[in-house]
Amino acid sequence: MDLKGTLLSIVIPVFNEEDNITLIHKRLAELLNGVIQHEIIFVNDGSKDNSLSVIKDISVTSKNIKFINLTRNFGHQAALTAGMDFAAGDIVVTMDCDMQDPPELILKMIEKWKEGALVVYTRRKQRHESFLKKYSARTYYSVLRSVSEFNEGEDIGDFRLIDKKVLAELKKMHEKSRYLRGMISWLGFNYVVVDYDRPLRVHGKTGFSLVKMIRLAMDGILSFSLLPLQLGFVIGVLCIIVGLIFLGYISYDALINHVDYPLYKWLVIALFLLLGFMFILMWIVAEYIGRIFNETKGRPIYVILNTGNINAE
Repeated sequence: MDLKGTLLSIVIPVFNEEDNITLIHKRLAELLNGVIQHEIIFVNDGSKDNSLSVIKDISVTSKNIKFINLTRNFGHQAALTAGMDFAAGDIVVTMDCDMQDPPELILKMIEKWKEGALVVYTRRKQRHESFLKKYSARTYYSVLRSVSEFNEGEDIGDFRLIDKKVLAELKKMHEKSRYLRGMISWLGFNYVVVDYDRPLRVHGKTGFSLVKMIRLAMDGILSFSLLPLQLGFVIGVLCIIVGLIFLGYISYDALINHVDYPLYKWLVIALFLLLGFMFILMWIVAEYIGRIFNETKGRPIYVILNTGNINAE
């Protein structure tokens, strides 16, 4: 595979990964040195441990190791965005620092790119995770595929390769509630999927808490689907149908069978249920209004404190 003249940029967000940084740097160096010219951009996303110090030590001895130090934790998607904004490569690979994205897969991804794919996704065939996380993820991707333009399949994460053409178009998308998987899918470039077995984490604990996973899931659905707004119409129609059925039944019983119904009981139940539906609909509308509010504020997606071996201007 002739990769002469090709520059590979690898973007790695880091949040409390001091024990994994040296490992992933060593694996990538063994894999890529002498094979392809490359740069590795570590994005320190507000780590509380010694992650930044470890990255700085490596960047001193290796000029192709670059880092972006954010002022605080802006989140996984914002950190990925920061790294891609400063990636200079002909192709860009994004991956996590926890060693669960096998570096050896990068060469296979590059092969697919050489064959003409502008986007190369990786799909986890096997997840060594809890039952709840595994099947909640499967359910989520199933729902997302059915209600949005995201159709690449389940278990596709942020370990991917994109061509510089894709990156150029991605940089034109400035939304603050970022869901990169959906954004890249929305662009519509030709893609292929590479399957792999996801290994166990080597060191540390995941920084992706349940709250962050729910927030990311919400970004995916609310950013690429109008289903939550359409649910209001569906629920409203169902309430009207059920109400008409009850009205017909009670009217028939009262007029034909002469049954005396205390209608206030039914009215109280109906009002209680409708009040619950109203609160649900108010929450959905509030989510959309909140996102519109965030977009109109014009705040940056991330803020850089300092960088190494890279120009942050």
